[in-house]
Amino acid sequence: MRFRWLKSGLCLAMLALQTIPTHAEVSGNDLPDFGDSSGALVSPAQEKEFGEEFMRSVRAQATLVSDADVVDYVQQLGARLAASSDAPGHAFTFFVVDNPAVNAFAGPGGYIGIHTGLILAAENESELAGVMAHEIAHVTQRHLLRAYESANQMSLPTAAGMLAAILLGVAGSNPEAGIAAMSAVQGASIQHQLNFTRANEREADRIGIQTLAHAGIDPYGMPGFFERLQQTTRLYGNNFPEFLLTHPVTTDRIAESMTRAESYGHRKEVDTLDFRLIRARLRVLNAETPAEAIKYFQPLAAKADAGPAVDYGLALALWRNSDYPAAKKRLQALLDKDPDRKIYRTGMARLEMDSGQAGNALKIYQDTLRLYPGDVTVGRYYTSALIQAGKAEQARQQALKMLRDKRARSPEIYELWAKAASVAGPAWETHVASAEAYYLYGNLRYAIDQLNKALAYKELSDYDRARIEARLKEFQAALKKREQS
Repeated sequence: MRFRWLKSGLCLAMLALQTIPTHAEVSGNDLPDFGDSSGALVSPAQEKEFGEEFMRSVRAQATLVSDADVVDYVQQLGARLAASSDAPGHAFTFFVVDNPAVNAFAGPGGYIGIHTGLILAAENESELAGVMAHEIAHVTQRHLLRAYESANQMSLPTAAGMLAAILLGVAGSNPEAGIAAMSAVQGASIQHQLNFTRANEREADRIGIQTLAHAGIDPYGMPGFFERLQQTTRLYGNNFPEFLLTHPVTTDRIAESMTRAESYGHRKEVDTLDFRLIRARLRVLNAETPAEAIKYFQPLAAKADAGPAVDYGLALALWRNSDYPAAKKRLQALLDKDPDRKIYRTGMARLEMDSGQAGNALKIYQDTLRLYPGDVTVGRYYTSALIQAGKAEQARQQALKMLRDKRARSPEIYELWAKAASVAGPAWETHVASAEAYYLYGNLRYAIDQLNKALAYKELSDYDRARIEARLKEFQAALKKREQS
């Protein structure tokens, strides 16, 4: 695939934020005072609020991957790295951006975005983990917040929305917004920020490599990936977009990172089957047609050394091509050798569902939930299958059970709850669930409208009415703050 320059986007975003001309809509507004570098930065509550606003802006401006298996893998790997970081108690949220650019970025509040292009470009898990550990270090070292010290000030919603636009715009396939934001920067300012960027990048490299080693992952993954990308990008000569030059991966930086990795040694985990399975899954999902995916995996599967990830990829491609018997045969062979692997189990259940065997599918999900109690991915697939099978009340109960866990409070789960409640009732729940989904997508007006519709139902209990009214006040306050910015 065509590689693009790997960049965290963090300092590029801050450079743009600090130099972008004041927009008419935000004239006169001030960013909250984030404090100074002595340590008196934002409070945890402020950082949490800023991060949540940032994430709503990301959802409103970008296409995020909703595939439960892909998201689950990235979140599990991120959680493993975060637990081994220098701030294991820090809250992190990992999400996947549907974008072919080789990129990852850190946002406020511990929100870290991983592009699908990065997962496909990484040759093993240690390379992907290296980039993720680097971004985690940006968060734990509070680089993002410190960068606000010299920022032009604006309101929190405006800052969050602009930051999301810059991170997604500069790093994405249509970077004109990022280029425009940086066009007014003077040369001296660029050099000042470039130096600041390099210092932060080196610190993130150092701490990220330490995190990899503590997590039991090969610390060479980070410098090795940077070196490979640097060699690849040399093919483009001097035709780099100007903004890429403000986020350099230098030979000195790679050498320094390699030396640090050497102090930990190679005796760590380099790759996992989970990583290879997810790469295969993404390759099938991103293929223009099922035939294209089959053409890619079929020759690989014919080789004597073809591993389970290749067989899994071919099974998915056949499934997408509606060749259910062939897909089922390959997936069953994988299950026979590795019967407890979650991704095989949910894959077989979904395949059974698509081929009209709803009873078999539900049984597989039930068995898998006993094996993985409370698992969000399995629960989400199970809820969807219950709705498809005409068991809306069971789906509603499953969704409500899942939503007790904060990790499950995603737009997708709220949408499943809304869909189940629209059939099984009570009708007002559909509006409440829809409101929560709209809120997470950043559409406050629609969220407020849905809650007002829910309050119109006379059969609401006093408790439910009070709960909805309290949530409505929160949404209205958030909208007022946004409109005043």
